[in-house]
Amino acid sequence: MAQRAVLNADIRKGKIDRNIYGHFSEHLGRCIYEGIWVGEDSPIPNTKGIRNDVVEALKEIRIPVLRWPGGCFADEYHWKDGIGPREGRKRMINTHWGGVVENNHFGTHEFMELCAMLECEPYINGNVGSGTVQEMSEWVEYLTFDGVSPMAELRRENGREEAWAVKYFGVGNENWGCGGNMRPEYYADLYRRYQTYVRNYGDNKIHRIACGANVDDYNWTEVLMREAGRFMDALTLHYYTLPLPSWENKGAATGFAPAEWFSTLEKALRMDELITRHSTIMDKYDPEKRVGLIVDEWGTWYDVEPGTNPGFLYQQNSIRDALVAGLTFNIFHKHSDRVRMANIAQTVNVLQAVILTEGEKMLLTPTYHVFNMYKVHQDAELLELTVDCGNYSFDGREIPEISASASVTAEGVIHISLCNLNHIAAVSVPLELRGLAGKAGVTGTVLAGDAMDAHNTFSQPENVAPKAFTDFTLEGDILTAVLPPMSVLVLEITPQA
Repeated sequence: MAQRAVLNADIRKGKIDRNIYGHFSEHLGRCIYEGIWVGEDSPIPNTKGIRNDVVEALKEIRIPVLRWPGGCFADEYHWKDGIGPREGRKRMINTHWGGVVENNHFGTHEFMELCAMLECEPYINGNVGSGTVQEMSEWVEYLTFDGVSPMAELRRENGREEAWAVKYFGVGNENWGCGGNMRPEYYADLYRRYQTYVRNYGDNKIHRIACGANVDDYNWTEVLMREAGRFMDALTLHYYTLPLPSWENKGAATGFAPAEWFSTLEKALRMDELITRHSTIMDKYDPEKRVGLIVDEWGTWYDVEPGTNPGFLYQQNSIRDALVAGLTFNIFHKHSDRVRMANIAQTVNVLQAVILTEGEKMLLTPTYHVFNMYKVHQDAELLELTVDCGNYSFDGREIPEISASASVTAEGVIHISLCNLNHIAAVSVPLELRGLAGKAGVTGTVLAGDAMDAHNTFSQPENVAPKAFTDFTLEGDILTAVLPPMSVLVLEITPQA
């Protein structure tokens, strides 16, 4: 089948929320400690204990929102353990992730300082699984109340005079699993109770986020929307992409066979079905789409790198992960009427990380480069783009060969993102440009690999990096781009006088 795409530049379909490009940082492995926090006495350049190189890299991709402290860690985290002089903070065992000692040196003040450095919104996940209503209520008071109260005074004693602005607050995490193994009916009632005490103080208005479903648990979504929908501003969804169908043998991050390349992309594409079906249930109870869907854990999950702590979930990141990121963003764009935020798991050194560190060294992964290329879509208007493409076949199974999306900025600049999922063949895509007034200038950036597992290492950090893209022609209103095998491309179309 011949490839063909049509862009209707004059048909806008709603805003792509910048928070779709959000991140997730958990007290897991080397994400927080070593990845973000090194301490003020570290020889690694830092500001108030936070790595300068990581902050600068995250600011470059315009990180809009950062979720913390978990994840499973959130429902065993007691926030008062992480405030006050660091030498006096409680030490605990991180039972979920590696059985290592958590010294609580990175707590509320450090996280809020990190968000200030990144100029991003904090998204804090409260403890429902092992915490109390009072504990959650007092955390919100500590963070956001500027008047006279015990928690506001405690915050001031710990060096912060003014209250912080906190827009996003999660009431529990994975309460169907590590957050308490609850039934949806039970959690719905708990959510209603806990959220009552997640109060708005002063001008601070909190976006209350309920724990949503694991993958295709549509009954969870049904019960939560029916019983608690009117008390929430958003509902979450978690979905991880595994090449192999077993949590005991998920597949390797590198050195994999073509079958695992294909199955990874095939399973990543399932995100479209999951969002569609969960959204249909949400529409039943919320036809005006007031409640947002937040995919606050997504990404690839492989077997850990050989020789590393199995509880640290450290994995390499290849061009395959870049394709997963690109096609997932395209899916999020498609559902931007309901999907208001997403948070890749995780920011540094864990799962599908955008950054890897090793001591004082830092590298940017192929996934990072996709975030950087796609940041042009943040808060842009989704455009109507139809793609009639052939299928990419492997071992009797088929998936679409091309994943695509397009948007326009407030200044009228159009960006088209295209992913070639085929690991062998280049694909020529003729794109008909409709609705453009006058001439247009075209530039492009492409990310591609010379092998299915092409990745960056600390000795070769630029092995997979974006390059200027010139393999296109513009004849009349037909823009034809030739996408290399296994590549992510972003085209920029600028109107010219």
